[in-house]
Amino acid sequence: MRKETRILKTLTVGLSFLLFAGIVACGDDAVDDGGDEQGDGNLPDISGYPISSTNQNIYYGASNEISAPGSDQSFYGQDANYSSNEPSYEDNGDGTVTDMVTGLMWQQSADTDGDGDIDADDKLTYDEAVAGATTFDLGGYDDWRLPTIKEQYSLILFSGEDPSGYDGTSTTGLVPFIDTDYFDFNYGDTDAGERIIDSQYASSTVYVDYTMNGDETLFGVNFADGRIKGYGMSLFGNDKTFFVTYVRGNSTYGVNDFQNNNDGTITDSATGLMWMQDDNGQGYDWEDALSYAEGFEFAGHTDWRLPDVKELQSLLDYSRSPETTSSAAIDPIFDCTAITNEGGDTDYSYYWSSTTHETWTGTGANASYVSFGRAMGYMNGEWMDVHGAGAQRSDPKAGDPNDYPTGNGPQGDAIRINNYVRLVRYAE
Repeated sequence: MRKETRILKTLTVGLSFLLFAGIVACGDDAVDDGGDEQGDGNLPDISGYPISSTNQNIYYGASNEISAPGSDQSFYGQDANYSSNEPSYEDNGDGTVTDMVTGLMWQQSADTDGDGDIDADDKLTYDEAVAGATTFDLGGYDDWRLPTIKEQYSLILFSGEDPSGYDGTSTTGLVPFIDTDYFDFNYGDTDAGERIIDSQYASSTVYVDYTMNGDETLFGVNFADGRIKGYGMSLFGNDKTFFVTYVRGNSTYGVNDFQNNNDGTITDSATGLMWMQDDNGQGYDWEDALSYAEGFEFAGHTDWRLPDVKELQSLLDYSRSPETTSSAAIDPIFDCTAITNEGGDTDYSYYWSSTTHETWTGTGANASYVSFGRAMGYMNGEWMDVHGAGAQRSDPKAGDPNDYPTGNGPQGDAIRINNYVRLVRYAE
């Protein structure tokens, strides 16, 4: 029964994607959802999939901040060495914010009960979030939608600091992974029994498989700790709740347009990025991954680099997973090296990004990665997919993964210090 349900979920997601792509492709003949209304004064004339930068401007070594490395030095090629599409927002003064890079307009605050405070009472279940979009009216617009995971992730900034392990009661001085000059934000409501990191924002993207050996799962962005995870929609018998901010505009955001260059490279015309069709085929620690990227020459290009984490996440295909499509969560135009995961199953690797994941203590010993296979964890005496193919987490930049035989943290997250690499460059 579970296998049949997975197949049905996969077909449903695939048909929904094809319908959405068809609407986008039809142009003026398509049903207008408001995303193309560029003449209302607040939506810039932007389409496609432009990726705003991570806003990471600090340089890191294996664990701590360093001065800017030269091109012939260790740790060159990290996120801060490359910069484009710096985040740019416009506060419209009506409870909405326009992202001038992506062309998306956002609800400014997740305060759903209107009491001027963002707390546990403002959180909604997935079903409530979906239903709420149909009647939501803000700024004079009624074409709001629950964002996809790629739309929601467009707002993340890696100038934030992960508060995991923070034992204080005040959140003053903590830095979230979203621009609080434009967006209202609050950490988890500790007065309601939540953790500080419980600031997960819902997307409309349901995992095509299950996590935790059977939980129906929703992908969400945590702007408190800087991660994407798949969250089981039922928690201890209760429906899990999320913060919600609706979005409108640029209905093509998150839709890739891949072209095979027939030379081992793939160009995404939607993002303006060129990718290696193959991954590197083996695991590297973070420093070696940077070095490998900076010394790479292929197809007549010498400017290959390790992608930042937002660029890397743009490659994910959330309609695919190892269990439902027997593939990585990426368009099959790309080749992915298969691995055997911690549970002994055929799977696909994590891929390093060039982005450091800093903690509230000021250390940068972890770097962010994206999981194109199952995001494994050790729970209840066994290995299982705990966060979903399509998660974005972080792992140590260096060390011995054998030091973590049962993973790390409350969900036993698998620690893979030697991750794979898929290189990118700006398309010409």
